[in-house]
Amino acid sequence: MKNSSNLLIALLIINSLAFLVGCKKKDPVPENVPELITRATITFTPSGSASGTSVVVTATDPDNIGAQDIKVDGPINLMKGTTYTLTIQLVNGLYKPTDSGYNVSKQVEEEGEEHQFFFSWNAGLFSNPVGDGNIDNPNDPVNYGSSVDKNGRPVGLTTTWTTASTPSTGSNSFRILLKHQPDIKSGTSTSADGESDLDLAFLININ
Repeated sequence: MKNSSNLLIALLIINSLAFLVGCKKKDPVPENVPELITRATITFTPSGSASGTSVVVTATDPDNIGAQDIKVDGPINLMKGTTYTLTIQLVNGLYKPTDSGYNVSKQVEEEGEEHQFFFSWNAGLFSNPVGDGNIDNPNDPVNYGSSVDKNGRPVGLTTTWTTASTPSTGSNSFRILLKHQPDIKSGTSTSADGESDLDLAFLININ
Protein backbone atom coordinates (compact mmCIF):
# COMPACT_ATOMS: atom_id res chain seq x y z
CA MET A 1 0.00 0.00 0.00
CA LYS A 2 2.86 2.37 0.84
CA ASN A 3 4.42 1.88 -2.59
CA SER A 4 1.05 2.42 -4.26
CA SER A 5 0.53 5.64 -2.31
CA ASN A 6 3.99 6.91 -3.25
CA LEU A 7 3.33 6.07 -6.90
CA LEU A 8 -0.01 7.89 -6.80
CA ILE A 9 1.58 10.98 -5.24
CA ALA A 10 4.34 10.95 -7.84
CA LEU A 11 1.82 10.73 -10.68
CA LEU A 12 -0.17 13.62 -9.21
CA ILE A 13 2.98 15.77 -9.00
CA ILE A 14 3.96 14.95 -12.60
CA ASN A 15 0.46 15.80 -13.87
CA SER A 16 0.46 19.08 -11.92
CA LEU A 17 3.83 20.09 -13.36
CA ALA A 18 2.70 19.21 -16.86
CA PHE A 19 -0.43 21.33 -16.38
CA LEU A 20 1.57 24.31 -15.14
CA VAL A 21 4.02 24.06 -18.04
CA GLY A 22 1.17 23.76 -20.50
CA CYS A 23 -0.53 26.83 -19.06
CA LYS A 24 2.71 28.79 -19.22
CA LYS A 25 3.14 27.98 -22.89
CA LYS A 26 -0.41 29.09 -23.61
CA ASP A 27 -0.13 32.42 -21.79
CA PRO A 28 -1.00 35.14 -24.32
CA VAL A 29 1.79 37.30 -25.64
CA PRO A 30 1.26 40.89 -24.46
CA GLU A 31 -0.23 42.99 -27.24
CA ASN A 32 -0.03 46.68 -28.01
CA VAL A 33 3.60 47.08 -26.95
CA PRO A 34 5.47 50.06 -28.44
CA GLU A 35 7.08 49.45 -31.82
CA LEU A 36 10.86 49.00 -31.92
CA ILE A 37 12.25 51.30 -34.60
CA THR A 38 15.96 51.26 -35.44
CA ARG A 39 15.84 53.43 -38.57
CA ALA A 40 13.47 56.07 -39.89
CA THR A 41 13.75 57.42 -43.43
CA ILE A 42 12.09 60.78 -44.05
CA THR A 43 11.54 61.68 -47.72
CA PHE A 44 10.22 65.01 -49.05
CA THR A 45 9.28 64.61 -52.73
CA PRO A 46 8.46 67.72 -54.82
CA SER A 47 4.94 67.56 -56.24
CA GLY A 48 3.73 68.32 -59.72
CA SER A 49 6.06 70.27 -62.00
CA ALA A 50 8.37 71.40 -59.19
CA SER A 51 12.01 71.01 -60.09
CA GLY A 52 14.54 69.35 -57.84
CA THR A 53 15.12 65.92 -56.46
CA SER A 54 13.67 64.32 -53.36
CA VAL A 55 15.15 65.33 -50.04
CA VAL A 56 15.97 62.31 -47.89
CA VAL A 57 17.13 62.35 -44.27
CA THR A 58 17.38 59.47 -41.83
CA ALA A 59 17.50 58.73 -38.15
CA THR A 60 19.34 55.60 -37.03
CA ASP A 61 19.82 53.82 -33.73
CA PRO A 62 23.53 52.94 -33.77
CA ASP A 63 23.24 50.06 -31.32
CA ASN A 64 19.66 48.92 -31.94
CA ILE A 65 18.32 48.11 -28.47
CA GLY A 66 21.45 49.33 -26.67
CA ALA A 67 21.93 52.39 -24.51
CA GLN A 68 22.42 54.88 -27.35
CA ASP A 69 19.46 56.88 -28.63
CA ILE A 70 18.38 57.13 -32.25
CA LYS A 71 20.30 59.92 -34.02
CA VAL A 72 19.23 62.13 -36.91
CA ASP A 73 21.52 62.93 -39.85
CA GLY A 74 19.75 66.10 -41.05
CA PRO A 75 19.34 68.91 -41.82
CA ILE A 76 16.27 68.95 -44.05
CA ASN A 77 16.90 71.43 -46.88
CA LEU A 78 13.76 72.35 -48.83
CA MET A 79 13.12 74.86 -51.62
CA LYS A 80 10.94 77.89 -50.95
CA GLY A 81 7.43 78.05 -52.38
CA THR A 82 7.32 74.33 -53.18
CA THR A 83 4.79 71.64 -52.37
CA TYR A 84 6.18 68.35 -51.08
CA THR A 85 4.81 64.95 -50.22
CA LEU A 86 6.40 63.65 -47.04
CA THR A 87 6.65 59.87 -46.62
CA ILE A 88 7.94 58.12 -43.52
CA GLN A 89 9.50 54.66 -43.72
CA LEU A 90 10.22 52.82 -40.46
CA VAL A 91 12.15 49.58 -40.00
CA ASN A 92 13.22 47.29 -37.18
CA GLY A 93 16.77 46.28 -38.02
CA LEU A 94 16.72 43.38 -35.58
CA TYR A 95 14.82 41.52 -38.30
CA LYS A 96 15.92 40.57 -41.80
CA PRO A 97 14.31 42.60 -44.62
CA THR A 98 12.39 39.46 -45.60
CA ASP A 99 10.89 39.04 -42.11
CA SER A 100 7.42 40.35 -41.34
CA GLY A 101 8.67 42.34 -38.34
CA TYR A 102 11.13 44.38 -40.41
CA ASN A 103 8.68 46.81 -42.01
CA VAL A 104 7.34 48.81 -39.08
CA SER A 105 5.57 51.26 -41.43
CA LYS A 106 3.37 48.41 -42.62
CA GLN A 107 2.57 47.51 -39.01
CA VAL A 108 1.67 51.12 -38.25
CA GLU A 109 -0.59 51.22 -41.31
CA GLU A 110 -2.28 47.93 -40.42
CA GLU A 111 -2.77 49.11 -36.83
CA GLY A 112 -3.68 52.64 -37.82
CA GLU A 113 -6.45 52.89 -35.24
CA GLU A 114 -3.68 52.64 -32.60
CA HIS A 115 -1.14 55.06 -34.12
CA GLN A 116 -0.83 58.71 -35.08
CA PHE A 117 2.05 60.93 -36.18
CA PHE A 118 2.09 64.42 -34.72
CA PHE A 119 4.26 67.26 -36.04
CA SER A 120 5.65 70.59 -34.91
CA TRP A 121 7.76 73.27 -36.61
CA ASN A 122 8.66 76.93 -36.33
CA ALA A 123 5.76 79.15 -37.36
CA GLY A 124 6.22 80.67 -40.79
CA LEU A 125 8.17 77.78 -42.35
CA PHE A 126 5.14 76.54 -44.27
CA SER A 127 2.34 78.35 -46.02
CA ASN A 128 0.28 75.15 -45.92
CA PRO A 129 -0.31 73.94 -43.29
CA VAL A 130 -0.09 77.18 -41.37
CA GLY A 131 0.75 77.51 -37.70
CA ASP A 132 3.33 75.51 -35.78
CA GLY A 133 1.94 71.96 -35.72
CA ASN A 134 -0.37 69.78 -33.67
CA ILE A 135 1.97 68.49 -30.95
CA ASP A 136 1.05 71.36 -28.65
CA ASN A 137 -2.50 71.73 -29.94
CA PRO A 138 -4.28 68.78 -31.65
CA ASN A 139 -6.63 71.14 -33.45
CA ASP A 140 -3.84 72.89 -35.37
CA PRO A 141 -3.79 71.83 -39.04
CA VAL A 142 -1.66 69.08 -40.60
CA ASN A 143 -2.36 67.82 -44.12
CA TYR A 144 -2.85 64.10 -43.50
CA GLY A 145 -4.75 63.61 -46.75
CA SER A 146 -5.65 59.96 -47.29
CA SER A 147 -3.32 58.68 -44.56
CA VAL A 148 -6.10 57.77 -42.15
CA ASP A 149 -7.16 54.71 -40.18
CA LYS A 150 -10.30 52.62 -40.68
CA ASN A 151 -12.21 55.13 -38.54
CA GLY A 152 -11.16 58.04 -40.73
CA ARG A 153 -8.78 59.44 -38.11
CA PRO A 154 -5.27 60.61 -39.10
CA VAL A 155 -2.24 58.32 -39.18
CA GLY A 156 0.38 60.35 -41.06
CA LEU A 157 2.68 57.98 -42.92
CA THR A 158 2.20 60.39 -45.83
CA THR A 159 1.45 64.11 -45.54
CA THR A 160 1.71 67.20 -47.77
CA TRP A 161 3.56 70.43 -47.13
CA THR A 162 4.01 73.73 -48.99
CA THR A 163 7.01 75.78 -47.95
CA ALA A 164 6.83 79.53 -47.43
CA SER A 165 8.00 81.85 -50.20
CA THR A 166 10.56 83.46 -47.89
CA PRO A 167 13.82 81.63 -47.11
CA SER A 168 14.44 80.70 -43.50
CA THR A 169 17.64 79.08 -42.28
CA GLY A 170 19.59 78.68 -39.08
CA SER A 171 17.86 77.14 -36.10
CA ASN A 172 14.44 76.01 -37.31
CA SER A 173 13.18 72.67 -35.99
CA PHE A 174 10.91 70.06 -37.55
CA ARG A 175 9.71 67.47 -35.04
CA ILE A 176 8.03 64.15 -35.80
CA LEU A 177 6.31 62.27 -32.98
CA LEU A 178 4.69 58.83 -33.42
CA LYS A 179 2.28 57.88 -30.66
CA HIS A 180 1.04 54.38 -29.89
CA GLN A 181 -2.52 54.71 -28.56
CA PRO A 182 -4.28 51.32 -28.24
CA ASP A 183 -7.83 51.79 -26.91
CA ILE A 184 -6.97 55.50 -26.51
CA LYS A 185 -6.99 57.04 -29.99
CA SER A 186 -10.14 59.00 -30.58
CA GLY A 187 -11.39 62.23 -32.02
CA THR A 188 -10.11 64.04 -28.93
CA SER A 189 -6.86 62.19 -28.14
CA THR A 190 -3.66 64.25 -28.18
CA SER A 191 0.09 63.84 -28.43
CA ALA A 192 0.16 63.45 -24.64
CA ASP A 193 -1.83 60.21 -24.81
CA GLY A 194 -0.24 56.78 -25.16
CA GLU A 195 3.37 55.72 -25.56
CA SER A 196 5.92 57.35 -27.89
CA ASP A 197 7.20 54.97 -30.57
CA LEU A 198 9.38 57.64 -32.17
CA ASP A 199 10.36 61.22 -31.36
CA LEU A 200 12.70 62.99 -33.80
CA ALA A 201 13.75 66.62 -34.14
CA PHE A 202 15.48 67.69 -37.36
CA LEU A 203 17.05 71.01 -38.26
CA ILE A 204 15.11 72.34 -41.26
CA ASN A 205 16.05 75.06 -43.75
CA ILE A 206 13.94 76.73 -46.44
CA ASN A 207 16.25 77.97 -49.21
